[in-house]
Amino acid sequence: MNDLLLLLILGVSIAGVVLIAMLIAKERTSAREARDEMNRIMSSFAGVQNAQFETLRGAVEQRLERIQQDNSAKLEQMRQTVDEKLHATLEKRLSESFKVVSERLELVHKGLGEMQSLAAGVGDLKKVLANVKTRGVMGEVQLAALLEQILTAEQYETNVATRPGSRERVEFAIKLPGHDPHTGTVWLPIDAKFPLEDYQRLQDAQEAADPAAMEAAAKALEARVRLEARAMAEKYVEPPATTDFALLYLPFEGLYAEVLRRPGLFEQLQRDCRVTVCGPTTLSALLNSLQMGFRTLAIERRTSEVWQVLAAVKSEFGKFAEVLASTKRQLQAVANSIDQAETRTRQIERKLKDVEALPEPEEQPAANVVRLPQE
Repeated sequence: MNDLLLLLILGVSIAGVVLIAMLIAKERTSAREARDEMNRIMSSFAGVQNAQFETLRGAVEQRLERIQQDNSAKLEQMRQTVDEKLHATLEKRLSESFKVVSERLELVHKGLGEMQSLAAGVGDLKKVLANVKTRGVMGEVQLAALLEQILTAEQYETNVATRPGSRERVEFAIKLPGHDPHTGTVWLPIDAKFPLEDYQRLQDAQEAADPAAMEAAAKALEARVRLEARAMAEKYVEPPATTDFALLYLPFEGLYAEVLRRPGLFEQLQRDCRVTVCGPTTLSALLNSLQMGFRTLAIERRTSEVWQVLAAVKSEFGKFAEVLASTKRQLQAVANSIDQAETRTRQIERKLKDVEALPEPEEQPAANVVRLPQE
């Protein structure tokens, strides 16, 4: 704004000088004098103009330098502000990222701790399952749980010598109705087996996709099951004290499926060894069927008792009818007595209505009144 004002003032000054020069030129008669005067005026004007231009140039340069300094200061301030914002944002983002990474690392560490605990538990489980006696106990516990859930305590026994005169005792035996004169019971032997080593070798061979190893492990498992079934038949099965077959319980469905997968093994065990192989599901279904049979048998046994109870109720009901009739007669006699008493009461009321009221006593004459002496 100041620069424009300065240029305007300069233009006005130049116009004034030219006008003055023209007026002077008119007054001079001599052209040379006028020309000399004009040259002198123009020279002085040029000097003044040069001085003004120098002054203007200096002012413009100072103004430009000041603008440049202001721009530099503002740019520096903007750069500092941007640097501060970027630094704060970067620190915030880095802090959040490190926090997330720290949380993830903590979760990973916790997961590793849990995996170590799980690995230790698996190691303990391997140690437990490596013991044949412990595996047998685990199968017995699972079998006992199934029997306890489905049957009642009176329908089976534990550690039973099913063969007369034998010291061999089966883990569990179900009581079935029989014609034994001493006990009246036929035993159904149930024993739990867990051939872990053979089953584990078969699983390893299947994971390795080795057909030869799979066939060898399957044959070893089949031979182990045959051996156990033959031992059960020799130790626990002896009709008529027991049923004509026994149950061999396998505590895992995968193991039971491997036994069923062997061609003809299940039927051969039933035919030759008189042993039926059962898994958890199969044994549960069999026990449920036996339970329904026990209930049907109990109903049949209770039928005669029910008829006897009904006959006793019938005779007692006849006696109750006689007592009820006697009670009715007695109540009728009481009702008649009450009617007679009511009739007598009405007759007494009629008699009482005919009775007149007695007359009131008359007053004695005054002469007969005794006067007391006055003091």
